[in-house]
Parts: sequence; structure tokens; C-alpha cells
Amino acid sequence: MSSELIEYLSGFMQKRRLANFDRVIEDRTRYINVICEDIFQSHNASAILRTCDCFGIQDVHVIEAKNNFEVNSEVALGSSNWLSIYRHTYSAEDLSALLKTLKSQNYRIVATTPHSEGVGLRDFNLSKGPVSLVFGTEKDGLSKMLMGMADEYLTIDMYGFTESFNVSVSAGIILHYLRNELTNKRINWHLSECEKQIIKLDWIRKSLKRSELIEKEFYIKKSMEES
Repeated sequence: MSSELIEYLSGFMQKRRLANFDRVIEDRTRYINVICEDIFQSHNASAILRTCDCFGIQDVHVIEAKNNFEVNSEVALGSSNWLSIYRHTYSAEDLSALLKTLKSQNYRIVATTPHSEGVGLRDFNLSKGPVSLVFGTEKDGLSKMLMGMADEYLTIDMYGFTESFNVSVSAGIILHYLRNELTNKRINWHLSECEKQIIKLDWIRKSLKRSELIEKEFYIKKSMEES
């Protein structure tokens, strides 16, 4: 049904835009996803979304505690439209459920940290399996709860007096390096055909005005054909 609906809705879109969807989706991946914990500055939150889109990272999990995850449109430049963003409350129950779900999908929970207990980015073994990269605030870093639930810890080599990068810069450095690793190593990072269809359908819906009405017309016509 998804393929038929995509074909129907595609008739209301420019061919060039659809071709762009097809091009971009071939480089989308769920081998890496990102978890943002209580990031309070909207420009940093938005910059991370923009970076994820640029590097083809489809899934972003947002954990909101004291702060709402707000998107700055001038920074994000519409990137949030093309990502799958999941919001979670900051509670032991919700956080534990999220991490258990990710681990059941064979993700390693990798906490990014400036401290010495982490493995350096160049030594990180991406081939071991899918990863969920966790980023926290510049001020407080990751919570003790999340640090305690992590499987591994990842650091960026530092050479100056300052002990850490801005969180959006850290995300950019790490995702750029790991994206290149995905491309250069024999890792099965591509989306399945089913995943591509679901994501493409979501993009089309977001791109069409009155998409709900057009979709309703599709199901009416489909029903009439089958009756």
C-alpha cells in the first residue's frame, strides 16, 4: 500500500524534488543515531539537527529534563523536516525504556565525554555494531544516570587549555569522522527498502500542501476500485 500511496502523492510534486528525495535517501543511515540530553541552547540543538541531516543520520532522540528542545529555524534551515525526531521525558523509567529498546536493536550506547575514561575517536571500533551517540550540555555534560547506563565512552583528542568543545562542534567532528568510517569500511549501513518507503512517504507528506486531503482522495479511489 505504501508504494501505491507514494506513487499517487508523487503525482502532485515536482519531478526534480522527488529525484532529490531518491538521491538523498540512498545515503541515509540508521547504523548511527544521536541522543541529545537536555540541551538548553536552541542554536546548539538546531546545529546538531542540521549536522545529522548533512551526514545522513536519520534518527535523533531528544531527552528533555529542565529544558525544552527548541529548534531555531535560522540555524536548522529546515533540517528537522527530514529527520525522525523522538522526544522523551527525563525520568528513570522513560530513559531506561529508551536505552533498553535501543540495546534490543543491537545499538551500543556510546556516551561522548571529554574525560580520560573514553576511547579516542580514531581508536573507536565502528565495525562492532550500530551506535547511539549521546551528547549532553556544555555546562554539565551528561547526567550520572545516562553515564551509568552507557556501554562505551568516546572522547575527542584535545590539544589546548580548554577541556571540551561546544556540543554542536563535538557532534560535527564525531559524525564527520564516523560517517567517513561508514563509507570506507565494509559495514552494512544502508536502510532497508521498507524503511526507505516509510521515510520517503513522510517527506512527501511534509512537502505537500493539503496532503491529508489528497491522501483521503487516494483511499476513496482505492475503495471504489476494490468494491
